[in-house]
Amino acid sequence: MAFFSSPPKPAVHTLRVLAHLLRYPTAELREHAGELRDALRAEAALPSTRLVELDALLVHLSQQPALDVEADYVELFDRGRSTALHLFEHVLGDSRDRGPAMIDLIQTYEKAGLFFGPTELPDHLSVLLEFASTQPATVAREFLGESAHIVRVIFSALLKRQSPYASVLAAVLELAGEKAEPVPVAADPGIDESWAEPAVFGGCSTEGQARPGQPQPIRIVKAATGRHPSPPPGAQA
Repeated sequence: MAFFSSPPKPAVHTLRVLAHLLRYPTAELREHAGELRDALRAEAALPSTRLVELDALLVHLSQQPALDVEADYVELFDRGRSTALHLFEHVLGDSRDRGPAMIDLIQTYEKAGLFFGPTELPDHLSVLLEFASTQPATVAREFLGESAHIVRVIFSALLKRQSPYASVLAAVLELAGEKAEPVPVAADPGIDESWAEPAVFGGCSTEGQARPGQPQPIRIVKAATGRHPSPPPGAQA
């Protein structure tokens, strides 16, 4: 679904703002919402319609009661399988392949000089966006494009829930050179099913794969050496 035909615009600040928006909405994030908005507008790496949607999300985060914003985030991203921001959750689930994949991704980051704390997992979309922001524009777009099929599933699930966070995932797809088009999303399993013990050699989940039933791991693009620099409406498809 890639639609780009010209070199990508630099999006260093835009990628970092999107990364912040996908993290837990702390008081610091809400306090600096205006600065995040200004950074998006100044870089102009996204279409104007997407910037308007992101403006609405930032207003929502900064003006709604903190407890409501925080509870909404936890309910959306920590308790919903189809909206999980840990990308390996969608392609590897709880399989034994997840550990080696994490190690490979950490090594990719470290080779580019990006290190992060022990509480962060490397497959969280916010971490991928931070890494992409350190790469040349073309490398960043290719890197994001490798996981675009997963991002599209999360975008579609958020759109289905009419969440304003859908605009963030739509922006990620556009920076990856993809159209923000929704795809069918399976309903999240009920609480009894989600807590059931997995089958011992049950393999990995096919949720989020481009072709269910076929292996579809994330292929990491090796980075070039060196660093370079109520609710608001949901995202438009």
